[in-house]
Amino acid sequence: MSFREKDITGRSFCVAFVAGAGLVQTLPALPGALILLLAVAAAAAACAVCMRARHPGLRILAALALGFSAGLLNAAVQAQLRMDDALADMHQDEVSRLVVRVAALPEGDAQRQRFLAELDGPARPGIPSRIQVTWQAGAGANQTVPQVLPGQVWRMALVLRRPHGLLNPAGPDIEGRLFAEGVRAVGTVRGQPDLLADRPWATPGIAIERARHHVREGMRAALDGHRYAPVMIALAIGDQAGVSREDWRIFNRSGITHLVSISGMHVTSIAGIAGLIASSLWRRLRWRGVGVAERMPARVAGGCVAAMVALLYCLLAGWGVPARRTFFMLLVVLAAALSRLPLSGDRVLACAAAAVVALDPWAPVSAGFWLSFGAVAVLLRIAAAPIDAQAGWRARWAARAGQAVRLQLMVTVGLMPLLAFLVHQVSLGSPLANAVAIPSVTFIVTPLALLCAALSCVPGADGLAAWAGQAGLAAFDLTMAPVAWVGNASWASVPVAAAGWPWLLLAVAGMAWALQARGWPGRHLGWACMLPLLFWRPDRPEPGYWRLSAMDVGQGSAILVETATRSLLFDAGPRSFGGSDAGERVVAPFLQARGVTRLDELVLSHADMDHVGGTRAVLAAVPVERSYASFDLPAFVRRDARMWPDAGQAPPALPRQMARCERGLRWEADGVEFTFLHPRGVKDARAEDRNADSCVLRVKGARHSLLLTGDVGTAQEREMVAQGLEPADVVLAPHHGSASSSGRELVEAVNAAHVIAQAGHLNRFRHPARAVELRWMRAGARFWRSDRDGAVMAQSRPEGLEVWGQRERGGRYWHGR
Repeated sequence: MSFREKDITGRSFCVAFVAGAGLVQTLPALPGALILLLAVAAAAAACAVCMRARHPGLRILAALALGFSAGLLNAAVQAQLRMDDALADMHQDEVSRLVVRVAALPEGDAQRQRFLAELDGPARPGIPSRIQVTWQAGAGANQTVPQVLPGQVWRMALVLRRPHGLLNPAGPDIEGRLFAEGVRAVGTVRGQPDLLADRPWATPGIAIERARHHVREGMRAALDGHRYAPVMIALAIGDQAGVSREDWRIFNRSGITHLVSISGMHVTSIAGIAGLIASSLWRRLRWRGVGVAERMPARVAGGCVAAMVALLYCLLAGWGVPARRTFFMLLVVLAAALSRLPLSGDRVLACAAAAVVALDPWAPVSAGFWLSFGAVAVLLRIAAAPIDAQAGWRARWAARAGQAVRLQLMVTVGLMPLLAFLVHQVSLGSPLANAVAIPSVTFIVTPLALLCAALSCVPGADGLAAWAGQAGLAAFDLTMAPVAWVGNASWASVPVAAAGWPWLLLAVAGMAWALQARGWPGRHLGWACMLPLLFWRPDRPEPGYWRLSAMDVGQGSAILVETATRSLLFDAGPRSFGGSDAGERVVAPFLQARGVTRLDELVLSHADMDHVGGTRAVLAAVPVERSYASFDLPAFVRRDARMWPDAGQAPPALPRQMARCERGLRWEADGVEFTFLHPRGVKDARAEDRNADSCVLRVKGARHSLLLTGDVGTAQEREMVAQGLEPADVVLAPHHGSASSSGRELVEAVNAAHVIAQAGHLNRFRHPARAVELRWMRAGARFWRSDRDGAVMAQSRPEGLEVWGQRERGGRYWHGR
C-alpha cells in the first residue's frame, strides 16, 4: 500500500470515527445490545477487510465502516456508563448529607458560589459521583459564603435534583452541556456546611485547579478591578465568568469572541514562541565538545518543548475543545517529525479530531468543536499559496499582507454556514475587527496576560505582575476602540433564521467546492450554495390559520403566535431578582431563530415580573408596531430601567402605537380574528392584585381557535363564561395551572382538546396543581407542561391541528434521566 493510499485510508477512518460518535449524540435513546453487537461484528469484518483487501476503494470503504463502528461503540459505552451514574428517585428533591470534595475552580462571589464537587470516600447508592453545588448566602447583612477552594473537603446538607434546563427549538441544551461535563446531579446547600480538610494535592486534576485559583486571585489583585480584567484572566486560565454581558455582546457582534477565550491560535502562538526559543538554544548547546543537535535535531527538541508548553497552557486553561484540538495537532506533527513521515494538513486535522472525540464523545455537540475545526480546515485549504522568495522585501511584505487579508476574508466567509446554523448570526464586521484584534491580542495582550499570571504567583513580584497586567490592559483598551465601533454598528451583525441540516450540508459542500485550487471547474459557483441557508425563512401558516409557540421560559409566560404575514408575542418571559432575563436568553433568540424581525403586536397580560420581566430585552431586540397591556407600558419601562440598570445601556424604542387591552377590542389579520375577552374598560374594583386584570386574548382561525388567558382566576373565568365564552381547541392554562384557576365552568365551556401550562421545573408554587391537571384531562384534553415537555408548539392547518413538545421531537437520550 502506497503512502498516499495509507493517508486516504487513515483520514477516512478518523472522519468516520467522529461521525459515529456524533450520531450517538443525536439519538433519543442509546443503542441497544443487539445494535452494539452488530457494530462489533461490523468492526471486526471491516478490520479483516482492511488487512487483506488489495483494491484501494475496498480498503477505504472498510476504513469508513471500521471508524464508524469504533466511534459509535466508544461513544455508546461511555454514554451508558454516565447514564448509570444517575440520581435515584429516592434522592430526587430531597436533602442528602454528604461529604464532598471541591473538584474545579469555583465561580461567584461572597453572596453566591457555584462549583463542581465529587464524593469523598466510597460511592453511595443512588448518588452520582459528580455534583454541581450552589451555595447561596443566607438573609442578613453579615451573611456571606466563605471562600471555597479546589481540594477542600466539606460535609454538606444538599437538596439534590437531576439536572434540568429550558428546552426550546434551536436553543441551548443545558442538560446536554452538564451531561457532557459528567454532572449527573445539582445540589443546593442547606444550613451551614463544615470544612473537614484541605487536600490541594489529592489528584493531579485538583492540583491544576488549585493552581488556576492562585493565578486568578493573583491576577485580580494585579489588575485592580479594571473593566477588561476578566478578559485578561480568561486569556490566561480560561475563566470567563467575570466578563460582562455588554462586552460579550460587542465581542459577538464584531466576531472576535474566539480571541477573548483560550483559542487554538493562542495555544499555537505561545507554543510556537517557546519552540523557537528552545530550538535556537538547542543548536548552541554542547556536551563534551559535541553539539547536542547532532544527537537530536533542533527542530525535534523545539517541537517537544512546544508540545510541553502547549500541554501546560491547555491544562491551565481548563482543557477546552480548541485547546485539545491544538494540542493533539501538535502531537501528531511532532510524531511525524520524529518518524520522518510526511503528513498532510488534512490528515493532521482528522487525527486531532478523532483523538478529541475518543476522549470526549460529546465534543461534537458543542458549537466550539465545529467552529474550531472548521476554521482550521478553511485555513489549510487557502494558506498554502507560495510567496516568491526571490522578490524584494517590499513585494514579499505586500504578498504576506495580501495573503493575511485573504485568509481573514476567506475564514469569515467559510465559517458563515456554521455560524448561521449554530448561533444564528453572521458577523459582517468580523474581517475589519479581526484585522486589528488578531495581531494585538495574539502577540501582545495574551503574552502579557500569561506573564502577569506567572509573576502573580512569584513571591515579591507583585509590582512586576501589576506592570505586565496594566500593559496588557492598555494594549487591549487600544484594540477595543475600533472593535467596539464595529460591534456597536448596526451593520456589524446580521441575524439568520434557524435552517434545517440539509441546507447546512448544501452550504458546506458549496464552500468545499469553492475552496478548491484555481482551475477547478465552476469553483466560484460554490459560494452560491450558501445562499439558501443564509436567506432561509421558516414556512408560515396559510391565510386563515395560525402557529403557536409556547416557549419554555421557566416560571413565566411567553407565547409567539404567527399567521401568514404577521407575528404576535403574548407576554415577554420572566426576570429573576438574580438577574436572569428570559427575554434576553430565550425570547429574543427564539424570535431570531424563527426569522421574526418585527413584532406586529406585543400583548403584555399584566405587570407581574414572570410575564413582563423580559419586555425591555424584547423591545431592544426587535421593533414593535403595536402593543396592548393592562398597565402603563412607558411607566413600566422607566421603572424597569431604574430597577435593572445593568440590563442595557440605552432605553429601548417603545412600540409605535400603545393601547390598553379591553373587552371587545378586536382586529383581523390574514383571515385570523383576534379578540380581547378581558379585562373590562375600567379597572376591576374587586381586584386586590394584578392577576384579575390580565389580558385574555382569543385567536380564531378558519378551523381552530386558541385562548390565551394570562393569570386570571376563577372569578374572571366565570365572568367570561357568563358573557358567552366560545369553545377553543388550544387553551393556555390560566395562572400556570394554579389551584385558584381553571374552574369547572371554564373547563366545560371551552371544551379544549389541548391545554398548555407554562411552569418552572419544581417551582415553589407547585404549578400546575395536580387537581387542575386532572380536571382538564377528565374533560378530554391533553395536558402539556413546559417543565416536562419543554416548549410546546401547535400548528393549525387545513388538514387538522398538530400539537407537539420539544422534548418529544428534539429529545436526546440524556433527557430521560
